Amino acid sequence: MSRAPFARTHDVVIVGGGHNALVAAAYLARAGRSVVVLERLGAVGGAAVSERPWAGVDASLSRYSYLVSLLPRRIIDDLGLRIDLRRRRFSSYTPDPADPGRGILVDTADAAATEASFARTVGDPDEAARYAAFTSRMGPLARAVFPSMTEPLTTATAMRERLGDDALWTDVVERPLGTVLRRSLESNLARGIALTDGLIGTFASADDPSLDQNRCFLYHVIGGGTGDWDVPVGGMGRVSAELERAAREAGAEVRVNADVTSVTPDGEVHVDGRDPEVLRGRLVLSGVGRDVLERLLAAGAAAHVTPPPTPAPPVAEGAQVKVNMLLRRLPRLHDATVAPEAAFAGTFHVNETMTQLDTAYAQAVAGRVPSPLPAEIYCHSLTDPSILGPDLRAEGAQTLTLFGLQVPHRLVEGTDAAASRAALLAAAQRSLDSVLAEPIADVVYEAPDGSPCIEARTTADLERSLGMVGGDIFHGPLSWPWADDGADLDRPAARWGVESGHERVLLCGSSARRGGAVSGVGGHNAAMAALELLGA
Repeated sequence: MSRAPFARTHDVVIVGGGHNALVAAAYLARAGRSVVVLERLGAVGGAAVSERPWAGVDASLSRYSYLVSLLPRRIIDDLGLRIDLRRRRFSSYTPDPADPGRGILVDTADAAATEASFARTVGDPDEAARYAAFTSRMGPLARAVFPSMTEPLTTATAMRERLGDDALWTDVVERPLGTVLRRSLESNLARGIALTDGLIGTFASADDPSLDQNRCFLYHVIGGGTGDWDVPVGGMGRVSAELERAAREAGAEVRVNADVTSVTPDGEVHVDGRDPEVLRGRLVLSGVGRDVLERLLAAGAAAHVTPPPTPAPPVAEGAQVKVNMLLRRLPRLHDATVAPEAAFAGTFHVNETMTQLDTAYAQAVAGRVPSPLPAEIYCHSLTDPSILGPDLRAEGAQTLTLFGLQVPHRLVEGTDAAASRAALLAAAQRSLDSVLAEPIADVVYEAPDGSPCIEARTTADLERSLGMVGGDIFHGPLSWPWADDGADLDRPAARWGVESGHERVLLCGSSARRGGAVSGVGGHNAAMAALELLGA
């Protein structure tokens, strides 16, 4: 049923107030377009926020997203963002699960120490060189792909030619990741260190034919053109605060407590809350996941068409548990050759050999919480003490973030939230304790009320609190950051990888092609497509 044209209230209405939405709003407002951001919660930022989880404790944690890798310098410079991203000297520490008294410490400032730790842990003096060669071999991917993230999409063939290494393309893009890992590295431990980059928030095995693990791996090794992951000074909330400032100063309107209840393909957006209203944009940008957008579009259709279309079944499924901790001090290690300040400054790998990662996947497929739970840890406060109050710093307190892998949403979906949270927290603690010289509970800080400063956030918690369907931090399966050969790239939405299936609705969040992680890429690319459509 066609309807009469309606008067527009804005050039662009943006649904959702995550970091990508704020990037899009800032670019559009700077170009002179009228834009409004609508956020359901009481603050913007989505998963890129800092919070104080424990009452009376002066610690501000990056509660959900916690590291920055894919945020291009172009966006930082274009928007005048005042953020400090610090590089970590220690890349990782990986205790041997069979003998935690030895472990691999990858020290970017001391190659000799790194080589010695490899030899001591895996018994092969050449494994460090193989690992370094494997890491170096991924460098051309970062240099070829990362600059393209804020450009119109190129095709697979064109990207392969830009890379100029057919063997590398085949190993990463066409064959399961496990193949190249087995060929490049000899030890189970080193293979696991590399494989974890393919399993962050992604439920897959090393040899999964879907290649989901390969796509996740690619995004992790291209960040910044180097593959490094940086710590945002002041916490992740500092990044979102700067983006909000840039958007508002450019003239964008940013509304919180604005719950969008429906969207139509021609730009009508219904907003609930204290002052319900209908906004009408020449374009709508969606910063929410595809599944949420489909629900909003179905709700919009229900008001004008009988019967409304049936939304597609959800495609998103997160695969992680996150544990935030505040410690009185760092825990002791079995490995006397490594200081805890070095081991926890980078990524601390827990029970993440390649075999353990694949076994955990099989256990989860069978419906069981993996045992031991593969996990990785880092300590934000070692790199950025500013997130702790002066008294905590003086006491020697430290934060600790644990990210558990191979925990698909299906394990907690439909279960009692408190019970599943407690079960996953217990599994995470057991796994961590298995490689430490003392139980982690013995060093957890206590809040003024006597409660331990430790919390677990499951995929169900993400779905409930942030509206991420299935707790999927990527808002759906990651896609290759290029177009298929033969794709029609004439239309702006297709050319920038922000198509929603509706001409006047664009994806600006993690659901966009090249979306995922704290990057702002989805927001930048949606803004570029929008400006083309609006005739900028």
